[in-house]
Amino acid sequence: MSVSARVTKVIDDVRASYWFIPAVLVLSAMVLAQATVIADRNPDLIPFKLSFLATSASVDGARAVLSVIAQSVIGVAGVMFSITMVAVTFASGQYGPRLIGNFMRDRGNQWSLGILISTFTYSLLILRAVQSPQAADATMFVPQVSIFVALILALGSVFTVIYHVHHVPETISVSNIIASLGRRFIAEMKRLETQDSHPPVPQQNGPSVDVAMHTAGYVHGIAATRLSDLATDNGWIVEILAAPGVFVHAQIPMMRVWGPSDLSDEERSALRQCVALGESKTEDQNILFIVEQLVEIVGRAMSPGINDPFTAISCMQWLEAGLAAASKNTDGLGVITEKNISLTLISFERLLDAGLGNCVPYVCDDALARAELERLLDQLSAQANVENKKAVQHLITRLKAH
Repeated sequence: MSVSARVTKVIDDVRASYWFIPAVLVLSAMVLAQATVIADRNPDLIPFKLSFLATSASVDGARAVLSVIAQSVIGVAGVMFSITMVAVTFASGQYGPRLIGNFMRDRGNQWSLGILISTFTYSLLILRAVQSPQAADATMFVPQVSIFVALILALGSVFTVIYHVHHVPETISVSNIIASLGRRFIAEMKRLETQDSHPPVPQQNGPSVDVAMHTAGYVHGIAATRLSDLATDNGWIVEILAAPGVFVHAQIPMMRVWGPSDLSDEERSALRQCVALGESKTEDQNILFIVEQLVEIVGRAMSPGINDPFTAISCMQWLEAGLAAASKNTDGLGVITEKNISLTLISFERLLDAGLGNCVPYVCDDALARAELERLLDQLSAQANVENKKAVQHLITRLKAH
């Protein structure tokens, strides 16, 4: 059973959020703490002997070890979180605010914070379980297994700090940022080239009904399978007027349904549930957004305050590599190819204009960047087929005119 686009968006947002992995690790630490305490109280439940843990640790010594681990780890976690925020702030100001999502979704930062916070949580819970005899009938309890696990987690936290100190500078390196975007661009181009496609949807000349969204926002994603099933069951042809990444509101039609002369409120609601809106663009079903991010870096790099042609050249080289993957395509690329759904294909010319074409105003006044763009266009022209070669030659003419 297919799910609505809004449910898919919520799931994707949760998985990509900065808090999801740390929250899961904290819950796992709470479960682990309960499990190890139970193992300490019931040593017969452990299928193997832990003779090396049979030490005579005092209550005060156990509390001191756990207190040091908890206090140290939470202090380091605060410093690491501050470093991450500073890095994100610097990168967003230097390379563009739309790149913040790439840093927030970075798994290295999420796991680093999660390991430290979960170690603190585990040590705190075990510290609470340590008991000292306060009365004649009280029993001293020093959880040996739990303390051993806390020491392992503390050792893991030390290596996590070392990794994080290495990972943060690596994350904000402009070369790594550009390479990450470029690899995703090339991978997406190859995926769209090889995905299964359906025959073109026939043109509709009969009655049609436009459907708009109730709220405003960027089209985050479209549940193509659900929309296709809905169109097939009712004998409709659904033409998507606003592709993923386009900004829509209540006065802009989101889709046009060919076949019915009118739609009921339930049918309109079902169609709207196939579309998810968001506050910003994402890379889901929107390959042009990756291109826009690379062009944005080019624009900032070539601004008078920065004037960094080498960063711009790196972006253009990755753009050319992605465009070369589709330079022989003549049919266009479709991000949605489900049955009975019509969406304008992304042509090579459109990709070229959105990528290297939008770089022309930024690099035309710099001799170094302009020469590299001319070389890349000549290289792309040699790889493209006859039809796409015309688009490249047109861009070359446009560059010479500046």
